[in-house]
Amino acid sequence: MDIIQKYFPQLSAEQLQQVALLDELYRDWNAKINVISRKDIDNLYEHHVLHSMAIAKMVNFRPGTRILDFGTGGGFPGIPLAILFPECQFKLIDGTGKKIRVAQEVCKAIGLKNCTPEHLRGEDEKGKYDFVVSRAVMPLPDLVKIVKKNIAKEQTNALPNGIICLKGGNLDAELQPYRKIVETMELSQWFSEEWFKEKHVIYLPL
Repeated sequence: MDIIQKYFPQLSAEQLQQVALLDELYRDWNAKINVISRKDIDNLYEHHVLHSMAIAKMVNFRPGTRILDFGTGGGFPGIPLAILFPECQFKLIDGTGKKIRVAQEVCKAIGLKNCTPEHLRGEDEKGKYDFVVSRAVMPLPDLVKIVKKNIAKEQTNALPNGIICLKGGNLDAELQPYRKIVETMELSQWFSEEWFKEKHVIYLPL
């Protein structure tokens, strides 16, 4: 929990309470349905919650913004972002029903009203959103093909509508088709922990 307060000191008492509940909930669910590597559950706040919140260092979503979390698994990055932005609407989708059940139960347990997890493949999602977010789900060109239909035309944020992805490692080949418009930021500029080295947030306007 300390690591979240270190980088997001502005959180309200309710937001801190929601974040604090995540540890026990994910440990409990992870024992039944593997949504986080068993070896990594002790790093939940650093590797999953804070990692998801990195998107908020890049863009401050305005109230009313609609965000689709594509391939959310057990709720990342969508649930931590929905905690941070209670006046925005989040839809979380994943093709694996068991994982979506975890996200649904976590949302319910922490009283997250602005977050709707649904068992759905990206190809079948028909809604329009200001942003699509994802965490290392698939190569960017494949993701663009599936979700470009879901990006709304009207703009509500300072940042034009598009895709925001969390990724690690060497991204040169993946970003090559978009090199003139894609924006890449290193997470180590915001977070000093060793784990964030070579981790990036990618923004592609669509």
